[in-house]
Amino acid sequence: MPVTAKLSKRFYDTFGEQIANELVDWFNAVDSTYRADLRELNELNFARFDAKLEQRIAELRAETTALRKDLESGFARAEARVEQRLAQVKSDLVKWMFAFWAPTALATVGTALGMISLLLRR
Repeated sequence: MPVTAKLSKRFYDTFGEQIANELVDWFNAVDSTYRADLRELNELNFARFDAKLEQRIAELRAETTALRKDLESGFARAEARVEQRLAQVKSDLVKWMFAFWAPTALATVGTALGMISLLLRR
């Protein structure tokens, strides 16, 4: 929306209607040209900005994907270590259970045999 330049009445009186109108038309043409150039420059700058933004987004997505893969592999390694450690704990627990219950079972069997032998003596 161009702004129409207006000159003072004295300017019109001094140079005449035709010259003043030509000067106003010239100012408006220059203004229109500068506006078009500015619009084109803004569009070019926005296109460059948009291209850079798309490139940065693509780089960020690639980095996020790599980070996700690193995290997944790290979690997989940690899970394997946890499973290995749990298997070791289970093995140790079975050994301790056997070490605790075997003497108890032997004592119970011995007590039962002793009671049977006492009962058979009478």
